[in-house]
Amino acid sequence: MTDIMKLIAPCPEYADEIWAFRAEVLEKDADNEDQFAGCMSLNSCRSAEEWIHICELRKSEETCREVGTEVPSNTYLAIRQNDNRLVGIIDLRHHINHPILGTWGGHCGYSVRPSERGKGYAKEMLRLNVKNAKKRRIEKMLVTCDSDNTASEKTILANSGVFESTINVDGTEMKRYWINVSE
Repeated sequence: MTDIMKLIAPCPEYADEIWAFRAEVLEKDADNEDQFAGCMSLNSCRSAEEWIHICELRKSEETCREVGTEVPSNTYLAIRQNDNRLVGIIDLRHHINHPILGTWGGHCGYSVRPSERGKGYAKEMLRLNVKNAKKRRIEKMLVTCDSDNTASEKTILANSGVFESTINVDGTEMKRYWINVSE
């Protein structure tokens, strides 16, 4: 991947790109139940502006419960700088002191736009998000993937993920990896 990318908070400037991303994922990944990993509630929002507002509320311990989550998180748009295109979305949970997050949800989830897959964007998104985790003083990030998701597994391994175990979650085998953020 030779394109330079940046992670930014969702904002009105990218509302059209967010909505186009949503439409593409809904069309191309209709059969994938994890189609919006890292994009909490984008599938159920009525507008990009509504989703941007939800992302803002999720940032704070004081307001995250208003939008149905107990753990605050930041959501980032992965923007390719040469054409300002939204190529993916990734989130960062501030902690994983929660039964689901501590077991299989982990510190982050991510989705790459279907038309942009296979170009190394997920690897770069996770690399940049590890930097975000370091700023938040998270020492180790738990990142998980389905056992049969080789693309995600390669992304995690490329970011120094260390395999811990395979667990069964409601009939799905999931792999748990830890990334040492302080390195």
